[in-house]
Amino acid sequence: MKKKYSTLFTVLQFAMILMFALFLRMFVLTPVEVVGISMEPTYHESDRLWQSSLVSPKRFDIATFPSPRDGKRIVKRIVGMPGDTLRMENDQLYINDKKYDEPYLAEFKKALTDGMPLTTDFTLENSAAGPATVVPDGKYFVLGDNRRKADDSRYFGFVDEEDIVGIVYFRYYPLNKIGVQ
Repeated sequence: MKKKYSTLFTVLQFAMILMFALFLRMFVLTPVEVVGISMEPTYHESDRLWQSSLVSPKRFDIATFPSPRDGKRIVKRIVGMPGDTLRMENDQLYINDKKYDEPYLAEFKKALTDGMPLTTDFTLENSAAGPATVVPDGKYFVLGDNRRKADDSRYFGFVDEEDIVGIVYFRYYPLNKIGVQ
């Protein structure tokens, strides 16, 4: 009789470990592969990332969601939160009429040699998010870091909160760039 309980206990332990592992895989250690160049210099083609769906999006977080164009998962930076006004003027980001620095773009801007801005001027009204003047409740405005090559909210509009799959928090490949983001 003791052997029967011992076997049952072992099976229950294994089942609990398996459920915990599945929970981690589904919500905490969800892998994502970067496709394309729209997030350079932050992320490059084929970088491998982990995301969590347990974290609420904050300004400048990097989020994943299905592309409005083809449904494939894409990676972009959240710039506009619900209730925000946004504009880009002379390569300077303004949120709610306040200047915001984008230090993650500093090296990219410094490397430009053609005299053109990294990000062309825009407002919510003259982007695909228009005619809205404010980011609506339950929506986000996202931008790729490679502003000249990124397909982002300027071209496909707002991203619904329920479409955000997760927030990127760790890069695990390439190994020379491994670390918390």
